[in-house]
Amino acid sequence: MKAILFIATLFFAVSTSAQTINQFDENGERHGVWRKHFDNTNILRYEGEFNHGKEVGLFKFYQNIGKKAVLAATKEFLEDSGKANVKFFASTGKLISEGQMNGKLYIGAWKFYQKDSDELLILEHYNEEGNLDGDRFVYYKNGETAEKQHYENGKLDGESLWYSEDKVLIKQMMYVGGKLDGLSKFYGPEGKLIIEGTYKDDKKVGVWEYFENGDLVEEKSH
Repeated sequence: MKAILFIATLFFAVSTSAQTINQFDENGERHGVWRKHFDNTNILRYEGEFNHGKEVGLFKFYQNIGKKAVLAATKEFLEDSGKANVKFFASTGKLISEGQMNGKLYIGAWKFYQKDSDELLILEHYNEEGNLDGDRFVYYKNGETAEKQHYENGKLDGESLWYSEDKVLIKQMMYVGGKLDGLSKFYGPEGKLIIEGTYKDDKKVGVWEYFENGDLVEEKSH
């Protein structure tokens, strides 16, 4: 009798639990815990909780790899903001990138990691409209800066710099409103100037100078 009662109680608990998944409120909005699967499979696609149609707390998203649910991303929704802290993962479980999103827009600082380590590959910043805004850095595997560029509302603006792994400046260019505009300099592997000239609206203008071993060897007018 006790065994029968235990089984009945267990069945009722499972049934009750199952009924609380993928429910709607009185207005037809998703409410409570939701779990969705890839079409025609029992492989989990995402899981998370809704509060009257709004995502709350931690959501997990999966890829279908070899008929297994493999974690692809997490979104931790911030209360009453519509924003979420987001992480993307490789199929191996390694963190690829992380930052904040507002809906489908990247906002704030975003970090992208090297393929074979936890060191930074790219650091970039986005404004509330989802456009690159501020400094953007690219790094070598040894942690040294490869590129430094500045953006204003999605467009390159200001000085852009490129470096070798040995921290030698190899290229220096100016941008205005997304176009090359201003003095540009190019350097050899030892840091010696080899080309210097000016751009205007993405076009070479004026006299461009060419150097060898620090000596001016040629000039070209544009």
